[in-house]
Amino acid sequence: MTLTARIAWDDTVLPFQLDLSDIRGRVARLDGTLERILDQHAYPPEVEALVAEMALLTALIGQTIKLRWKLSLQVRGDGPIRLIATDFFAPKEEGAPASIRAFASYDAERLQRSAAPFGQIGNGYFAILIDQGKGTAPYQGITPLSGGTLAACAETYFAQSEQLPTRFALSYGESREPGGPAHWRAGGVMLQHMPKAPPRVGGEGGSGEGGLLAASDLVDDDARENWRRANLLLDTVEEIELVGPRVSPTDLLVRLFHEEAPRVFDALPVAFGCTCSADRVRQSLSIYSAKDIRYMTTDEGIVTADCQFCGAHYEFDPRTLGFEAERPPGEAGEDDGPAD
Repeated sequence: MTLTARIAWDDTVLPFQLDLSDIRGRVARLDGTLERILDQHAYPPEVEALVAEMALLTALIGQTIKLRWKLSLQVRGDGPIRLIATDFFAPKEEGAPASIRAFASYDAERLQRSAAPFGQIGNGYFAILIDQGKGTAPYQGITPLSGGTLAACAETYFAQSEQLPTRFALSYGESREPGGPAHWRAGGVMLQHMPKAPPRVGGEGGSGEGGLLAASDLVDDDARENWRRANLLLDTVEEIELVGPRVSPTDLLVRLFHEEAPRVFDALPVAFGCTCSADRVRQSLSIYSAKDIRYMTTDEGIVTADCQFCGAHYEFDPRTLGFEAERPPGEAGEDDGPAD
């Protein structure tokens, strides 16, 4: 077992507050969880980097919300990297870890190996979706892609949609200990200024890219100096401090913010987890017509489906889906409704 596999603060999110600045934050470290997420797929390096960044953002953001079920992040674009999607599931019980999963969709033939990963998303949007479970209406907020990184997109989202000044400092990549295999690690800090005034209405004329609101547009004169000082202190962080593994989150906070009176709370463990099941897949297939199911049925007479997040493979007898699919496509008698 490697040193990094034994570190107590790996795969955790540590909440903290800077009492002298009205700023809250999170420190996240992902090790085995990120490795499990990426192991599900053989992504090219450009895609791996964006999935790692998105998973880290998801861990940081998910812990800030009083979540009963699921938070999702999505990035969609018209470039070769078409979609990056992540889910953060609240712990099922006290003391249990939160669960994270992620996947990406991309056009391998269009990928440019020498180009920056973010630029290969193209034009599109960044979205956060919150689903508190049965009996509630899901919430969705969307902002355009901007800023050159997924972290910058998330900062713009919080400024534009939530009116919360937010800052991320992230680091992620493959690391290798002497004599050991390469594996992925990620770490980051999130700062968020707590509002004292009503949210700013509108959003036009901000100082961000394309006139979008930025964090600096949302802090008044009294808070501006505190926000500026905390950001200057975060600017001094080194990438190796963010990912660890030898600098604990609490030591990092003391090093960065000791003059701001940092106060920490209980850390939340996180782990890779997928909620797919045969029943859920069967339910998702229920949106298709009998005609669709017949086209999806293989020559062997089965319907197959694979989970995009974890790669689990499912096979169904089409008759268990509520349809008859024995007739080949094109034969007389086809209809779009369930068979009797």
